[in-house]
Amino acid sequence: MNSSELHDTACLILDVRMPGMSGLELQHQLAVTHCRIPIILITSHEDDDARARALGAGAVAFLYKPFREEALLKAIDSALNH
Repeated sequence: MNSSELHDTACLILDVRMPGMSGLELQHQLAVTHCRIPIILITSHEDDDARARALGAGAVAFLYKPFREEALLKAIDSALNH
């Protein structure tokens, strides 16, 4: 989280299950520091609770793998215009 690139980041695409820190944990840590980078979460594991938590915490989109290219592009467009 001590990235020098945060100020240049327009959007984050995070997997829910990442090594070390989950995408949901990173989303929470960014919110705690008042970092307002739009976030898209992706996962290959059907998890309606994680989806509800992510969207409730402000995620722009929550996509289940495999997702269509158009769905990702739409989510990115939404994030960049957020």
